[in-house]
Amino acid sequence: MDARPAAPSPGPRSWPARYTVVALCSAAAFICYLDRVNISVAVLAMQQQFGWSSTVKGLVLSSFFTGYLFLQVGAGWLAGRCGGRLVLGLAVLWWSAFTLLTPLAASASLGALLAARIALGAGEAATFPAAFTLFSRWVPAAERSRAVAVMLSGAPLGTVAALLATGWIIERFGWPAAFYLAGSLGFLWAIPWFRAIVDDPLRHPRLTIAERDLLTAEQPAAAAPGPVPWRRLFAQPAVWALLVNHFCSNWTTYVLVAWLPSYFRESQGLSITGAGLYSVAPWLAMFVMMNVAAAAADRLLLHGWPATAVRKLMQSVGLLGAAAFLLLARDAASAPGAMWLMCGTMGFLACTYSGFGTNALEIAPRHAGVLAGASNTAGTIPGIIAVATTGWLVDLTGSYDAAFSLAAGVSVFGAVIWLLFATARPVVN
Repeated sequence: MDARPAAPSPGPRSWPARYTVVALCSAAAFICYLDRVNISVAVLAMQQQFGWSSTVKGLVLSSFFTGYLFLQVGAGWLAGRCGGRLVLGLAVLWWSAFTLLTPLAASASLGALLAARIALGAGEAATFPAAFTLFSRWVPAAERSRAVAVMLSGAPLGTVAALLATGWIIERFGWPAAFYLAGSLGFLWAIPWFRAIVDDPLRHPRLTIAERDLLTAEQPAAAAPGPVPWRRLFAQPAVWALLVNHFCSNWTTYVLVAWLPSYFRESQGLSITGAGLYSVAPWLAMFVMMNVAAAAADRLLLHGWPATAVRKLMQSVGLLGAAAFLLLARDAASAPGAMWLMCGTMGFLACTYSGFGTNALEIAPRHAGVLAGASNTAGTIPGIIAVATTGWLVDLTGSYDAAFSLAAGVSVFGAVIWLLFATARPVVN
């Protein structure tokens, strides 16, 4: 087999090959969130059919994160050894299959449903570690904020699609149809993925000379990450600042991913369809602000701001702003007012993706996939603790006020840790 790099194309191309990598990773994130979030609306109908309490509903919603939690670092390590293309491609096919199986599992038993959700989470665990492994080879430093923002934009867009479509599908075709339609998308995505993506930019058949020179000038050793220095990596305060802040940022995100439709239905008296529709606006706000903040961060870097200052600014503004809006949401007197406060919460929280979101590529560029996996492991814990705790607090207090106050406190704690210990300088080669 010829292992020589593909000859680069000498002519200009309007669409660089690295943009295709980013776009298809963003599409994978879209499908990832569509397949995990549709149950947040479908669970309202499932709860009625199966007679679940809020505590049981919280268990169903949080079970996904059990599988998602434990395979993050392993997925990053595997992507570094086998390539992000293969790992992400197979992962999408795996979780799409379990999305299709969800109605059958729910009809069998609660245990079977929990097992299917755990398997779904196990597949989705590879999404971001594999994508970061590809980005470490394909994305120049000057484009990282925007590239990560575009990829992560698939998450709020997938959430929006799930919230908009799931209620409509349920009312017309029943809740199982929401899982059948969502599960089919991953198999369609795999066709262009396996045809267009390669791990090593130098082996891309349509890479231009200009793009090759850009990538090799900035990342000459990205194709050979070498052994992971585990002890040295996790002895760095900056690494722990990243892990803590991924945890704190995701606390609010996962509470709202899982409980926002229930909040609008139970606290604001909306229908299932109405709850889904009102839940859309905060995720659209997040999508817009994620890309606005990323463009602003890259512009600040272009104008000479130190990278550490930019990351600290984006992260602290995002967490403290989100905390303020969550505290205000406790006194929301109407559904429109609650919606706008949630838009503020998610809009500010979007800024954090230009804070902690790019940090794995900066502080450990040769091991970005593994560190992204470790970071996402920490960021997944709230999916279990925060989602289940919210259900318990709602049952205990009869409202969402305590859950919102707790999320605000977690955000403030994260901002303090980030300001004290974060950096954008490489701490591990």
